[in-house]
Amino acid sequence: MGRCRTQQRALKVGMVLMGLCLAGYIVGRPLYYHLSEALTAARRHVSSSSYHRCTPCLCDCSSQPLLSLPDGLSNHSFTGCMKRDPEVSEEMEKSFTDLLSEEVKLKEAEALENQQRADMALLEAKKMASQYQKDADKCSSGMETCEEAREKAEATLEAQKKLTAMWELRARQRGWKD
Repeated sequence: MGRCRTQQRALKVGMVLMGLCLAGYIVGRPLYYHLSEALTAARRHVSSSSYHRCTPCLCDCSSQPLLSLPDGLSNHSFTGCMKRDPEVSEEMEKSFTDLLSEEVKLKEAEALENQQRADMALLEAKKMASQYQKDADKCSSGMETCEEAREKAEATLEAQKKLTAMWELRARQRGWKD
């Protein structure tokens, strides 16, 4: 009986380990790729930001001997130290500033163009609204005229009906029949 329980426990432990391995295989690969992409992006960000913010060299070049060329010629440009060239840095900053100012100018021009289009559309909408208002005023005026004419026609019809009724009554009194 004890041996059976041991085998069952071993089987359960084996199944759990197999499940963990399977879950690790399924979840681990995408997780690995996401982490490696994040680390690569972080490295690029650090290297690109450090490219623009170089720290000056902390070496003492005067204590190092100059490289000498054959035939006793010496070359002072190879000192073993990499010095930061301020002209290159200034040129890079200037070109970066120029690019930014050009981009700002382009954005301003684009915004101005969009504003002009919006102003034109607003002006056109105002013209159309004015035309619609004029048409509505004409329509209202026409309706008032029609209403007045209808009222006059109704009054005239009523007067005609009264006159007709009076003549018909007189005719009947004198012996007229349908």
